[in-house]
Amino acid sequence: MNITQSIREALESLIANKLRAALTILGIVIGVAAVIAMLAVGTGAQDTIIGSISGIGTNLLFVFQGNLQQDIRNEQPLTIGDVSAFSDVFQAPHIEAVAPIVTGNIGVAYEGKTTSVEVMGITPEFESVRNFNLIEGSFITDDNVNGRASVALLGPEVADKLFGRREFLTGETIRIDGQPFRVIGVLEAKGGGSFGSQDNVVLVPITTARARLLNRERDHVDVVFVQAVDASSVPIAYEEIAQILRARHRTELGADDFTIFTQEDFLSVAGTITNIFTIFLGGIAAISLLVGGVGIMNIMLVSVTERTKEIGLRKAVGAKKADILTQFLTESILLSLFGGIIGIIFGWIISMVVGRIAVASGTPFSPVVGLDAILLATIFSTAVGLFFGIYPANRAANLEPVEALRYE
Repeated sequence: MNITQSIREALESLIANKLRAALTILGIVIGVAAVIAMLAVGTGAQDTIIGSISGIGTNLLFVFQGNLQQDIRNEQPLTIGDVSAFSDVFQAPHIEAVAPIVTGNIGVAYEGKTTSVEVMGITPEFESVRNFNLIEGSFITDDNVNGRASVALLGPEVADKLFGRREFLTGETIRIDGQPFRVIGVLEAKGGGSFGSQDNVVLVPITTARARLLNRERDHVDVVFVQAVDASSVPIAYEEIAQILRARHRTELGADDFTIFTQEDFLSVAGTITNIFTIFLGGIAAISLLVGGVGIMNIMLVSVTERTKEIGLRKAVGAKKADILTQFLTESILLSLFGGIIGIIFGWIISMVVGRIAVASGTPFSPVVGLDAILLATIFSTAVGLFFGIYPANRAANLEPVEALRYE
């Protein structure tokens, strides 16, 4: 018996038992759709997170107060003096720009509308270091910083919440912690990031934030963003920052009172987390596929029992064991293959629906149905049909012709 004849006979058998075949296929459809949708969600989440981290800026290092790996006593805060040392071309020739910030959550109001946002005190260097662009207006200047000006830049989420629009806001007055601030511009949307939403922020001069909003010491900063001259210089810039802080803080050997992260550190951690998340979701979905495989085996066993007499007749007129085996294996593989194809379509639809719901809820997120996921689901569903069809097919092939003919 050739393959074409096996496929034709398998299709005839499935068509003769439409409802049973449909219910069997449904189990595979659910499993494959779950695999496709889960992998798409996991891949989309990974792309979104990594894209957000990459969007923070290029060749960046992040300097924090305190050692996150050790409990260091008498740790010193980061200061404007440290920032000036990072900017010294003789001490740190591989550093291009430095942007210190102070930050805190504060209530912002406009004409009775109030929202809690992250208020960041910044310097003009923040614009280039963090790759921020403006929808309108101008960025904070050195004059604003030196004069402790009451000016503010709004993130797009803040503009939407307070004004219901993002244009023509320059010159408006908002209140931050009850104090009036003039809006000088609106930031372009950047999405979520390592430090929360990059759109739900208000930027003010660092001197103004420190003195009037966040009650920081005169020269203390919370975080320092450091931009290396290029990607290959990041490790060298890392060492330059570490040496400067060790010298200025007079720390003991191996007792750093600061922590330095690079974008690669964040990308590595995010990648690991999302990979585990994707594998976890894929594993749960694969269980559904295995359940569908058990359904195939169950139905094929029923089919063998129902067609015992037919099998005996075929063997009596010359059908070989391999012919019977091929016939039943072909049926089980076709069941799983049809289920796999329909499942891929449903999985794609589910992933798109999840993406639409995410966007509608204010969380930009795009599930990605990759070719690797489609191939994996197709191969896996076919393998499930083959694996769970072997026992019923072998059982059919081993029936004795005389006993099969006598079966009622």
